[in-house]
Amino acid sequence: MDDDRELTYAEYGCSEGVPVVFLHGTPGSRRLGMAFETVAEELGIRLLSLDRPGYGRSSPWPDRAIHDAGEFVSAVLDDADVGTAGVIGFSGGSPYALATAAALPERIDRVDIVAGATPPDVSEATPAMQRLLAGLATKAPFVLRGLFRGQALLADHLDPSLVVDQYTAAETDEPVPDDVAEIVRTDFLEAFARHRCGAVTEFRNTATDWGIDFADVDSRVHLWHGENDTNVPIEDARRFEGRISTAELHVLEDADHLRTLLRGVPRLLEDYR
Repeated sequence: MDDDRELTYAEYGCSEGVPVVFLHGTPGSRRLGMAFETVAEELGIRLLSLDRPGYGRSSPWPDRAIHDAGEFVSAVLDDADVGTAGVIGFSGGSPYALATAAALPERIDRVDIVAGATPPDVSEATPAMQRLLAGLATKAPFVLRGLFRGQALLADHLDPSLVVDQYTAAETDEPVPDDVAEIVRTDFLEAFARHRCGAVTEFRNTATDWGIDFADVDSRVHLWHGENDTNVPIEDARRFEGRISTAELHVLEDADHLRTLLRGVPRLLEDYR
């Protein structure tokens, strides 16, 4: 990338397979792609999972905007020698997946938004915790950085449930497999391994105008959302579908935020075969 910034990504699945870019949540890292290593291999998918700037091993870029996503995604595609690819945006990766599709219409042929964050103008049911984090990112970023540091220290020493519970609904009886729970914790820890500015930047950006002209998104957009998602309520996803002319909403029954990811990604990857 420009200005000697480093951008890190990992590959999962089939090295000669159909390329798909995977954009983690907020916070998150390239490590979340490990959850789909086996299914990607079985389906012949080459999953390119990157650390967005300020996460994991990627250099900070504190003043980046959502529309800058095309720059760092194209850098990954170029380095991987990929011409066109699909893109998956999970949770806070949603705006960056859509911004990439708007900026690189000739390189992105499909967009899948999984339990995706929604723009402020349709987010009428945003949970209080999400509003709090966005407010801290805007008005007291140093406090939010300290909060993330404390969470990472606890997550490094306590059971993975400390992290997993942030993405699951308490009323479900569907267990999260131990290996998946460990990947979720590893993803969280890697997000803050070197910096905390990536998450602060993104909570601020997601809470303001995204700066995306959705009319520029020519690719088909698939929205995969759980009916029991308490992080991004389904009613906001329904309103968001109406903003994108090429969008189609797929509702996963009895799925919360994390289970939408675990069920949705294997299902959508089948369409790339």
